[in-house]
Amino acid sequence: MSLKYEALKKAFRAIGFREKMNLSAEEIIAIKKKQNANMKIPELKDPSFEIDLIHCDFFPVIRMIHKKKTDRANLFIIGGGMVTPPRPDSIKKALTFARETGCDVYVPYYPLCTEYPVTKTYHMIHETYKRMCRDYKPENISVLGTSSGGNLALGMIPYMNENDPDEPKPGYILAISPGTCVETEEEEKRLAELDQKDFLIPASYMYKAREILVHGDETVPEYMLALQTGDFSNSPKITLIYGDEETLYAFAPSFEEQFQKYNVTYDLIVGKGLFHCYPVFPHIKETKPAWKQMITLIRTHGSQGVNL
Repeated sequence: MSLKYEALKKAFRAIGFREKMNLSAEEIIAIKKKQNANMKIPELKDPSFEIDLIHCDFFPVIRMIHKKKTDRANLFIIGGGMVTPPRPDSIKKALTFARETGCDVYVPYYPLCTEYPVTKTYHMIHETYKRMCRDYKPENISVLGTSSGGNLALGMIPYMNENDPDEPKPGYILAISPGTCVETEEEEKRLAELDQKDFLIPASYMYKAREILVHGDETVPEYMLALQTGDFSNSPKITLIYGDEETLYAFAPSFEEQFQKYNVTYDLIVGKGLFHCYPVFPHIKETKPAWKQMITLIRTHGSQGVNL
């Protein structure tokens, strides 16, 4: 294990990241609401891009548009447990991602479950996608989601199947470390085993996720809570990426089973000895190849990429 990998683990342990996620759903929401009140959207400048802010469903979306025109775009959905907005360093990574993929990139600041049920989030993500479809062919739009953003990326398919079945689907979905609410004893067992290895996401969070997502609204559709129950018919190709030392890897078999049920073309990439959302930590020796692989997958709509 490299020194930077060791340092990353120590840093997250020092700030008590896991312990903070072990609080009750009510406590997590209260803390995050206070922290989010100070959230500011960073101002970015790059001579190769036109960067501006638009609004979809009344929520902000950063657009990173190449000055040299391209017909490809990516909807980049950054995670945060559905309680934290995109951090400034994540936005900077999105700009690097836009530069290296050659895609125009849209980053939504979607409604969080500190204030709304997740139904509001899905509606805003769909409105953002429809806005993108004005300027790009759907088959030229890829979707990248990290962590809970990976849930939203995958969840676009069952959402569209239920609410807007005639809207063309995006061309490709790459979901990095998506989780979901626990549904089966097999998932419980796998979560418990992986909980011993994960220095970021405690298994306990996945048992309180339902309470956070519904935000008091018991009419939230089940697939928005337990995504592994969703209708993935007519899905584009999907790639899942997990580290084999993260708790959320426990849900990979459940997603695979659902994809197979709906005849989805998919790949599952597993980083050996790696952690939650490892491809977006490119400063670590062990994860640099994964960042490059992620870029390649988006550039080629998942048609190639080197397994780690």
